[in-house]
Amino acid sequence: MGEVRTLLDGRGLVESPRWHGDRLYFSDWSAGEVVAVDLDGRDEVVARVASLPLCTAFLPDGRLLIVSSADGRILRRERDGNLAVHAELGEPGWNDIALDGRGNAYVNRIGFDPMTGQVSKPGSVSLAAADGSVREVAGDIAFPNGMAVTPDDTTLIVADSYRHCLLAFDIDAGGGLSNRRVWADLGEGTPDGICLDAEGAVWYADVPNKWCRRVAEGGAVLDTVGLDRGGFACALGGPDGRSLFVVAAEFLGMTEPEPVAAGSGQVLVTRVDVPGVGRP
Repeated sequence: MGEVRTLLDGRGLVESPRWHGDRLYFSDWSAGEVVAVDLDGRDEVVARVASLPLCTAFLPDGRLLIVSSADGRILRRERDGNLAVHAELGEPGWNDIALDGRGNAYVNRIGFDPMTGQVSKPGSVSLAAADGSVREVAGDIAFPNGMAVTPDDTTLIVADSYRHCLLAFDIDAGGGLSNRRVWADLGEGTPDGICLDAEGAVWYADVPNKWCRRVAEGGAVLDTVGLDRGGFACALGGPDGRSLFVVAAEFLGMTEPEPVAAGSGQVLVTRVDVPGVGRP
């Protein structure tokens, strides 16, 4: 494990890191921006969408999908930079997104108002299929957060923050989910954004515990990167896949006027031994 260095700072509530090409893409929810940053810290705003949450994923052809939660839509950034509607999800309240190799998008929905904590119904996961259809494929998830699809397209892993665990589902040929199970009981861990590595382990970022932790199926802790502020999400990438990127900020609470301290959002990077698998 290498030292943790700051790649970029001065941001707001940072989330949804995704390595693509030779840059890391992430969302600044406070600014309503999707930003790309290279390994030298040079950054560029690539899209502006006023949405809280604001999560992203890349299609197999390289185009960027953006969940516009407030509009109940998935947007698609075309190669000319314009945004088009990729899928209509319906009412607002959507959170994270993960894609399989066929272009199917899994999008989860939180069943409560994050500003008040009031629960209306359990969270769920919906499938926005490559053919344009949208349907719910899993329910009863207290707070669905980060997600990842395994490289063989057979398993979806979902972080349930409120139940302190990672869930897993089998993916059938039509994209449906079955065989729900606890992939890892995290004890005191509160998983937010996650990513997979080449040994089948999961890294998860944790806001209240201020860490990014690597766990095996079953929950055994394999590694921990301590942080001085809340870890919102993580991604593996870089030229050899062995750079662990963590987006972190000083969390104040969703009921506060601003969820994180202004300017406390950072993109951090450290070296790890096991590379990622390119997802999410």
